[in-house]
Amino acid sequence: MIIKQSKLNKSRALQRKRRHLRVRNKVQGSAERPRLVVFRSSKNIEGQVIDDDAGLTLVGMSTLTAEMKDFSAEGSNRRVEQSFAAGKLLAERAKAKGIGAVVFDRGGYKYHGRVKAFAEGAREGGLQF
Repeated sequence: MIIKQSKLNKSRALQRKRRHLRVRNKVQGSAERPRLVVFRSSKNIEGQVIDDDAGLTLVGMSTLTAEMKDFSAEGSNRRVEQSFAAGKLLAERAKAKGIGAVVFDRGGYKYHGRVKAFAEGAREGGLQF
């Protein structure tokens, strides 16, 4: 897919796509150390643990899943706390499948806010990266 440089500067989604491709050139998941990729929308956040060698998603977690439906936040920033809890649940699911170490792929987003909270929740849940 060839995109003109002038068009990339006009769309935030294309700029994020370009950053994500740049990160993906450096980050590769394997069977021993799969890739933890994050997708952030305006209201929700999703994470997947992917084995790039086999092309398989090993574990997935979203704030839309049944476990997160009854989540209630105590603080003022509900989405950040929800992201932290989702990261922690993803780590617990990954540990149950025998995954202990991952490579973090921030998906073209800044390591800030909900993405950072998701990563810290995964670390607290037991994943190493």
